[in-house]
Amino acid sequence: MEKVVIIGCGAAGLTAAIYAARANLAPVVVTGSLPGGLLTQTTDVENYPGFPEAVNGFDLMFKFQQQAERFGTKMVNDTVVKVELVDGGPHKLELGSGEVIETAALIIATGASPRWLSLPSEDRLKNHGVSACATCDGAFYRDVPVVVIGGGDTAMEEASFLTKFASKVTVVHRRDELRASKIMADRALNNDKIEFCWDSVVEEVLGETEVEGIRVKNLKTGESAVIDCVGYFAALGHVPSTQIFAGVVDMDDKGFIILKNSSSYTNIAGVFGAGDCADSVYRQAVTAAGMGCKAAIDAERWLADQE
Repeated sequence: MEKVVIIGCGAAGLTAAIYAARANLAPVVVTGSLPGGLLTQTTDVENYPGFPEAVNGFDLMFKFQQQAERFGTKMVNDTVVKVELVDGGPHKLELGSGEVIETAALIIATGASPRWLSLPSEDRLKNHGVSACATCDGAFYRDVPVVVIGGGDTAMEEASFLTKFASKVTVVHRRDELRASKIMADRALNNDKIEFCWDSVVEEVLGETEVEGIRVKNLKTGESAVIDCVGYFAALGHVPSTQIFAGVVDMDDKGFIILKNSSSYTNIAGVFGAGDCADSVYRQAVTAAGMGCKAAIDAERWLADQE
């Protein structure tokens, strides 16, 4: 039986592995379907501490993995398809290969994925003007027009943040009123740099190699129009990758794992959460790494108490 298994190998999972390995817990990391997490699909990362020059997202996560493996972490390139979690453990994980792993402690660091419109052009231009994180990428769009897709709090927060850099921010929303909270909506509506394209949906992201604009369709008139922009930000919320734990691990109404107080403890003794799967607010690599650190320390102390 393993002492600690970590599901997920993004910033949270690999940081947890580094700390657990240095504590001589010989952690096993089950990588999941996207080894390295969402950052591996990002080109330049400018806001991770320690890298005064931009670092490639894939390179950054590879360094995380190398550091974890240096201290004895075992990487398993597979996905977890079924779990049996018992209060106090041990916990059983069935992998896609059919292998079953038993562990005393489990750290869930499965991450979350941004919602997209599922347009072929949107997918084709990801990381070439198409983004789902204004905090990550906003600084790349100084003095140029950008668009934000959505009408909730996330969209209003992203739009307001982008006004620090962009020459103009156009919010495209399929309704004629915002779903955002009043304070967030008022803040955006009263910002001179934010314009609204109401009752409209995106038909296509324009551009061959970089975003050059979007084509939108008005749902009331049926008319199409082109909005010039060089940055496209999907702000439709995130989907935590926690479905496999539904009904067992406590979650909020959006599927994010609920942690006890400011710890990494879940409702099941011996099961810990870290990173974007348990963070509906920040969703940054640096905060995920911090949560991974907490989860490893909590797991180490919990295991010591069991002994």
